[in-house]
Amino acid sequence: MNIDLPDLSLIALVGISGSGKSTFAREHFKPTEVLSSDFFRGMVADDENDQSATKDAFDALGHIAGIRLRAGRRVVIDATNVQKHARAELVALARSFDVLPVAIVIDTPEAVAWERTQGRSDRDFGRNVLKRQSQDLRRSLRELGREGFRKVHVVSDPAEVTITYEKAWNDRRELTGPFDIIGDVHGCRAELETLLGELGWTLVRDEAGRAVDATHPAGRQAVFVGDLVDRGPDSPGVLRLVMGMTASGNALCVPGNHEQKLLKKLRGKNVTVSHGLAETLEQLDSETPEFIESAAQWIHDLVSHLRLDGGRLVVAHAGLKEAYHGRASGRVRDFCLYGESTGETDEYGLPVRYPWARDYRGAAMVVYGHVPTPKVEWINNTVCLDTGAVFGGELTALRYPEKTFVAVQAERMYYEPIRPLADAESARDNETLDLADVTGRRHIRTEHGTVIVDAENSAAALEVMSRFAIDPRLLLWLPPTMSPPSTSTVEGYLEYPTEAFADYRAAGVDKVVCEEKHMGSRAVVLVCRDKAAARFGVGDGCSGAIYTRTGRSFFNDPALTETLLDRVRAAAAPLFDELGSDWLLLDCELLPWSAKAAGLIRTQYAAAGAAARSALPAAVAALDAGLARGLDLGELRARTAARAENAAGFTHAYRRYCWPTTGLDGVQIAPFALLASEGACYADRDHGWHLDISDRLVAADPVTFRPTGRRIVDLSDPAAQAEATTWWLEMTAAGGEGMVIKPYAGLTHRSRGKLVQPGIKCRGREYLRIIYGPDYTTPEHLTRLRDRTLSRKRTLALREHTLGLAALDAVAAGEPLWRVHELVFAVLAMESVPTDPRL
Repeated sequence: MNIDLPDLSLIALVGISGSGKSTFAREHFKPTEVLSSDFFRGMVADDENDQSATKDAFDALGHIAGIRLRAGRRVVIDATNVQKHARAELVALARSFDVLPVAIVIDTPEAVAWERTQGRSDRDFGRNVLKRQSQDLRRSLRELGREGFRKVHVVSDPAEVTITYEKAWNDRRELTGPFDIIGDVHGCRAELETLLGELGWTLVRDEAGRAVDATHPAGRQAVFVGDLVDRGPDSPGVLRLVMGMTASGNALCVPGNHEQKLLKKLRGKNVTVSHGLAETLEQLDSETPEFIESAAQWIHDLVSHLRLDGGRLVVAHAGLKEAYHGRASGRVRDFCLYGESTGETDEYGLPVRYPWARDYRGAAMVVYGHVPTPKVEWINNTVCLDTGAVFGGELTALRYPEKTFVAVQAERMYYEPIRPLADAESARDNETLDLADVTGRRHIRTEHGTVIVDAENSAAALEVMSRFAIDPRLLLWLPPTMSPPSTSTVEGYLEYPTEAFADYRAAGVDKVVCEEKHMGSRAVVLVCRDKAAARFGVGDGCSGAIYTRTGRSFFNDPALTETLLDRVRAAAAPLFDELGSDWLLLDCELLPWSAKAAGLIRTQYAAAGAAARSALPAAVAALDAGLARGLDLGELRARTAARAENAAGFTHAYRRYCWPTTGLDGVQIAPFALLASEGACYADRDHGWHLDISDRLVAADPVTFRPTGRRIVDLSDPAAQAEATTWWLEMTAAGGEGMVIKPYAGLTHRSRGKLVQPGIKCRGREYLRIIYGPDYTTPEHLTRLRDRTLSRKRTLALREHTLGLAALDAVAAGEPLWRVHELVFAVLAMESVPTDPRL
């Protein structure tokens, strides 16, 4: 006996005690799928036979079952389930999560079950219990289907059973496209034929010249979002073409509410003939009865929605919220056909649709129609393709996965809309942020991996972001922290290029670029072509932003920001046209360090330096006086003198990065990467490309922009590594901070797709005095510092890099503000993860 079960279902095992339900469950289902009433009684009462605990046990069982069903996992209920009220609760549970309830009856004779029960020491009830259960079971067998179980299987010999699973009818995840998804046609056959031609399809016509199929030379597949009929001039012609395309496998289709109404009418149901149905029925009068019946059957067989491309794409006529993806129930089908209304009507007498797309946060792209809009627009990874062709608008298609639109203008208005297209409701609310998107413990999934952000880190970021950050519409990206190299063993050095080169060789990188590390403050520059800033909608003469690693405006004076943006805009003028963008996002260093960190330098570094310069020379003088009197102070004097020399070096180190500025006089920007522009993320460009862009900005305005020195190193060439090391030594000896070593190719992965560190900073010996203190180079301190642990810092750098890449991808894809902000916010949250701040 073969039992065919829906892939996603709640399976109720039905049978008297001792019938073998638990044995059957162990043999045919995963242990994690089976929820046993006995187990839950034992869990809540420490006794599986304690019938007084049954209510609590089933409450716990139902809770766990709900969690599994919500996640789309199969549930098998191992209980007697011979009483109607117990089964009713299971059917209601399945329906609440829009999965199919199935009953498997283990029909074991009462005598056999009693014999098994007598052989178990943990069963002490009398046979009268089994007799009562058996009577309940006999009465139940005829009722199970009427109770709501979609399938009922009666098993008399469990040993002969095999189980197979059938996919849901909406599960077409094996189809990966590419797809041409076509919006509401509404009988506009001529426009549909024209659109297919624009998309590269070739029509197939019958002997009467009617289009009955279409093929695509690139093997693309069409997907229709429903509402093929009504209002337009040739609904039968549209049906004939789309039915032929689906029959040949060249197309898929989901039903619209207009097809559903037409089907009811053709099946003799009493429906109101309105909203264009009269025109369709009149047109069908010219068709043969065979065609009409085949159309009715075809509509009947359409599935409410389709999951495609591994679940990354969902197509439903009126859209579909995430909780309903892949589910099967009457309310799911109703949502697919009609959407969700608020229960109100507008001034035109039409239902007010609940804007479900505003709340959508799913990973799958949802493509739909139903509500005509003047133009297509993305809302939270959803898009409506009904652009009102029958009302004189356009017939629109979405190319997937390209995410490009192709549209043809209607030849004329075929039907006067009740509500003008310009007044059509819109779900667009891309600028709304929800606190729930950034608070609590979050698992953020990206194409580059999943990053977990703990609740306490989210809380820390919320404090900074809500109080100090710039307008979130301008906050497109935050720089990730950067990993240092493996600790050096070179005498007198904590960091040295040799180890950085070795780290990248171990990661499989064969070519790197060594870039001068400017000692300033990291600055992200968002510059628009003009002050309209239409892409970001901030207004008030805003033409971009210059912000810090924590999302704060670099300058407190907006006028200074705008003046500096004017200079950047002038230098970058050719790039706007070259890249076809009205804005650019640059990763830069803003110099001098004192321009932003004056307070930090004054209170932390200058204070320590001043104290050391005041105390240590006086101490040396006192020791010299003691030596003059013949005291044995030579060793202490030498050590104190060395500390005084180190203190002078400490002061000299930070002073190199400070100079006076007035307004923007003395301020420079050192650009080193172009991150993104309209519709594009440049993470996959090599660093030669990025540095060439930077050099062009420097050439255009050498006063505002500062060049970045670099060396390109083949990691298989020892001479090239030695030359870069010499360059680093000379640069740091002259006061430079150090260099950043990056994979030349840009975005780089290890085997198995893991990201490689985007940059490793290698800081100079004297610069590290600022970080580790004046005396860090003494042997005892250097030995201690070489025990530093880098794994947490490296992991943090990769997590922030992953989030930053996802943010840039989201910006390039035009995703809504909440999605970009979620990722940028997470980068800032990761900054509060405890790590050694000196690394």
